[in-house]
Amino acid sequence: MTRDTNADLPKTMKAVVSHGPGDYRLEEVPVPTPGPGEALVKVEASGICGSDLKAYHGAAKFWGDEDRPAWTETEVIPGHEFTGEIVQIDDEAAERWGVTVGDRVVAEQILPCGECRYCVRGEYHMCQVHDMFGFKRNSPGGMAEYTVFPENALVYKISKDLPAAHAAFAEPLSCALHAVERANIKFEDVVVVAGCGPIGLGMVAGAAAKNPAEVIALDMEPRKLELAKKCGATRTINVAEEDAVQIIKDLTDGYGADVYIEGTGHPSAVPQGINLLRKLGTFVEYSVFGSDVTVDWSIISDDKELDVLGAHLGPHCWPAAIRMLESGTLPMDEIISHQLPLEQFQEGLALVDEGKKSIKVSLIP
Repeated sequence: MTRDTNADLPKTMKAVVSHGPGDYRLEEVPVPTPGPGEALVKVEASGICGSDLKAYHGAAKFWGDEDRPAWTETEVIPGHEFTGEIVQIDDEAAERWGVTVGDRVVAEQILPCGECRYCVRGEYHMCQVHDMFGFKRNSPGGMAEYTVFPENALVYKISKDLPAAHAAFAEPLSCALHAVERANIKFEDVVVVAGCGPIGLGMVAGAAAKNPAEVIALDMEPRKLELAKKCGATRTINVAEEDAVQIIKDLTDGYGADVYIEGTGHPSAVPQGINLLRKLGTFVEYSVFGSDVTVDWSIISDDKELDVLGAHLGPHCWPAAIRMLESGTLPMDEIISHQLPLEQFQEGLALVDEGKKSIKVSLIP
């Protein structure tokens, strides 16, 4: 049986459609029809991620180069951090996800195959197939008025008391919390978070929740550094005006920080972290870079024997991210700096690209 709040759904909808690097268009497209075990969701808000911007600008990670094939496809509706209300769902999907028509929901970015080595081992975020909302034709994203949660989506209910753009922040916050989990923070640690954008602020909040000795936030924008304090940073350093490496060494009797979590996406933040860590320190890399990054690997090996860890997506962190949002502990009214109608998606991309006026930009269909 199909449960439906509105039998008179529109036939078409507005959606942003990617036709390739630099060629995203607002179009009128058919409203998708959910199949068995799926759900139709009326999108309420869709955040613009830094990876959306890098895809828009044609980064090789997404569109390929001489060393790798393209991963992103054309004719795709982008957007992988969104929330919405279920308007159609069948009994199978309702039972599997524990949701029903009228519920507000979010879903993980990844659509795991459930069959590869990684999925079978519970490492579903590294699924070999690696379909994700907003990058493949078979998994259109949230920059549209409606979207479909396919059968393999990982779906969570989230409170309707939250503003929609705040609920959509569950995706970047889960990513931030996964990076923090990878860092294995101890009570006595000095933790440094590089970058106070949306994910960096989530990293600050997540690291602060671990109660280490210090959570030090780095950025170039005073406004973002002030916001980092509201998220739990014990100290902030403006790297445009101060020498972060020297300050942290002075703070730690010359040893360096215990943990460095990189969330800027800027190449200079990588050697910065390697240089300010102590021997046997931990470096967690989360960012998606637009180009290759070069560092002196002798520091990682012979000089300091660092633990260098990657972090991808937000596996097993979504319930915690949702609890954090619903608790009201984060300054979300300031983190969500801009909410624009779908028609102004180009302005939204430009705001994210410029980086100084915005923190988190959301599109409201």
